[in-house]
Amino acid sequence: MHWLVAIQLLVPLVSAFRYEGPEVNMILARTEAKILHQKISEKAYSDEELIRIVTTRSKPQLNATLNHYNNEFGNAINKDLKANPEDEFLKLLRAAIKCLTCPEKYFEKVLRLAINKMGTDEWALTRVVTTRAEVDMQRIKEGYHRRNSVPLDRAISGDTSGDYEKMLLALIGHGNA
Repeated sequence: MHWLVAIQLLVPLVSAFRYEGPEVNMILARTEAKILHQKISEKAYSDEELIRIVTTRSKPQLNATLNHYNNEFGNAINKDLKANPEDEFLKLLRAAIKCLTCPEKYFEKVLRLAINKMGTDEWALTRVVTTRAEVDMQRIKEGYHRRNSVPLDRAISGDTSGDYEKMLLALIGHGNA
């Protein structure tokens, strides 16, 4: 991946001011859905307008834009961004959009991949559990159970042991699945 292009997405994601209120401008959502579709149709994935929309809009505004995108153009944006599944920038862009719009699904996937590997990806498992424990762990646990037919605490117990297992189970609220 061209790191300069990745930086164009990552720096604004972590540093841009993002309004956190509930207000949504439906006219703006419709307009920006068209801009996103145009840029994606042109394969201009790293276009500054596309990056600006994804990195600066509030979560409710971005959700409204992506709903308009889906309704108007017949596909979810992440489906249209799979034109080249191996493209690292597109993977990063899809992950950013998923994390912004439905973080519990994104983090469920990270946990599933961390646990279901040959050998646990302890870094990913620890990162998700520790950063999401007080944020949205209950929704992540519910999503994990729905997607995998196994409670997250059981999956963690089957893949870890000792104090590490106890710490993870305490952080996810063992017994509340």
